[in-house]
Amino acid sequence: MATISADGGVRRDAQRAMQWRRRINMGFFLGPAAVIVGLFFVVPVILDVLISFTDMGRDLRVTRFSFDNYERALGIGSRGDKQLPGVIVRTVMYVGGTLLIFNTTFGLLLALATTALPKGSGTFFRAVWLLPRMSPSVVYAILWNWSIHSGDTSLVNQVLMGAFGATHPIDLRQLQPMWVIIIANGFIGASFAMIILTSAIRGIPEHLYYAARCDGAGALSIIRHITLPQLRWPLTYIVIWQTLSLMTSFEYILLITGGGPFQATTVYAIFVFQRAFSASGQYAYGAALTFFLIVPGVALALILWRISNMRKLMQQPRIEVH
Repeated sequence: MATISADGGVRRDAQRAMQWRRRINMGFFLGPAAVIVGLFFVVPVILDVLISFTDMGRDLRVTRFSFDNYERALGIGSRGDKQLPGVIVRTVMYVGGTLLIFNTTFGLLLALATTALPKGSGTFFRAVWLLPRMSPSVVYAILWNWSIHSGDTSLVNQVLMGAFGATHPIDLRQLQPMWVIIIANGFIGASFAMIILTSAIRGIPEHLYYAARCDGAGALSIIRHITLPQLRWPLTYIVIWQTLSLMTSFEYILLITGGGPFQATTVYAIFVFQRAFSASGQYAYGAALTFFLIVPGVALALILWRISNMRKLMQQPRIEVH
């Protein structure tokens, strides 16, 4: 009995030592990431919430704490921000249009097309499509402004007047400003989906395609029954990531249209920027508006995570390989 008890104690000590080693390794590998997330995400969110209850302006002075900024953002009383409902509608249009048309659908088509090409040709095409993402944002915006400006020297007007016989130049920034920013941002977002989905397609076992071809399946049947089911998790990740990214993006919109004309392309992120850093410098009100961007963003990510059952992707494998 003494020997059995001693062996049991040795095993318990070994298990405790192993648990401590796992914790130390976890802290060693995850510690730097946790510190970075804490410093650059958690702390700024806490500061944003604190500032939102103040009257901080451009002078950075705080004289009182109140709920005035939240009452203004929520439209309570006579101080409600009348422009905010329109901004929310435009943001939904911008995020939905860019996400559905370009960041997922068009990115998927690019991945399918480039993987169907010979390897060298597909790689070259993907590299060319990545050039806008790799180039500075200002350069990309300048090219767009040159392509769509109202003069007859713009790329669009040269094509319309030269190839289609149009008699007058058009100004797309005045006629279709929302489509301009959707397409401009969509080309950038499609490249992200293209790379992720190309990698996922390359990871599908080749024997599945061989078996399908032996059974007489055509190209569309293979895509429908083999490729697309294997892309469920990458597509879910792209939808979650790009939705959150588009909700906070304003860089290309600010450079191409400036939020105009007449606020036609003023989405929520630009609206917050204008309110916080305009001539009046309403820092506290901008912080309150940002809070309404953080909370829905986190809630939307959790809802999409739940609906798509992403936990299943993260679960432990049922078969352990030693």
